[in-house]
This record gives sequence, structure tokens and C-alpha cells, in this order.
Amino acid sequence: MRHRVKGKSLNRSSLHRQALFKNLAVALVTHGRVETTQSKAKILKGHIDKLITKAKQGSLHSRRQLHSVFNRRDITNRLVDHILPQISHRTSGFTKITPLGVRRGDNTMMARIEFVDKITPQLSSSSTKKSTKVSKEKPTTKTTKSTERSPKQSKSNQTK
Repeated sequence: MRHRVKGKSLNRSSLHRQALFKNLAVALVTHGRVETTQSKAKILKGHIDKLITKAKQGSLHSRRQLHSVFNRRDITNRLVDHILPQISHRTSGFTKITPLGVRRGDNTMMARIEFVDKITPQLSSSSTKKSTKVSKEKPTTKTTKSTERSPKQSKSNQTK
């Protein structure tokens, strides 16, 4: 009997499963599509649809709940501010799963999960910032005449 069995375990502990689907959800929000196994994609579809429905409420409380799932403010803001306006006309069915065939290594069915509507990429604030890295080049040193060698001297030293 299936008493109190909710969902597939995917041969993982509960914390491992939570981390797996959190990372897949972050990748889906970041890139707009994720290629994974078909069973993971089916489970992720339910998770991400619930998160988008929660984001549609638009309240501060819903943002805080999303932030507790993603643990990254930029991902939460991207979902609510950029992705949600593009798919807000839908009431459900925000994602679609496209089968890709089998993986060569272990014959596992692969699938691509992506948003149904084409999501236009928004530049994140981190990619628009200019790089402020300081170049660590060695300062040029002046050579004295005693250390300089003519090309003939250096060739004769190499042949010896």
C-alpha cells in the first residue's frame, strides 16, 4: 500500500532531493531551459509551476517565500520582475517538457524543460558592471650594460 508516500525519491535522501530541485529551478530561471533526465524534469515541472504561481501573488510575503526557496535575491527578482510579466497571461502550464532521446552512457531518457513562452534574456546587473580587476603585470626593469649580451654572445653560450 502507498500510505504516506508522496512523490518519487529518485534514490536520494530528502535533503539531497531538495538541493537537487533547488539547483534545477535556479538553472531554469537563469537560463530559461535545462536539459536533464525525464524523471527529474517531470518532478521539476510541478515544483517550478508552484513557485511561479506563488510569484504571481506579487506581495512582499510571496517574495520572501521565494527567497527562502532560492536563497538568492537576484534569482527571486529575475523570476518576479522579468519572467513573470512575460508569462502572466497564463493561469497554469508555464513549462513544457521536450524529450531528447537517450543518453549515450547509460541509456537514460533525457528531456529539456523550458518555459512555454519565449523568455527574452535580460542582462543581469552583474554582467553589466565593468570589470575592475587590476592587472598584475610585472614592472619592466632596466637592464645594465653588464647584463646585456649581444646576439653573437648568446648564440655562442647556447652551443657550448
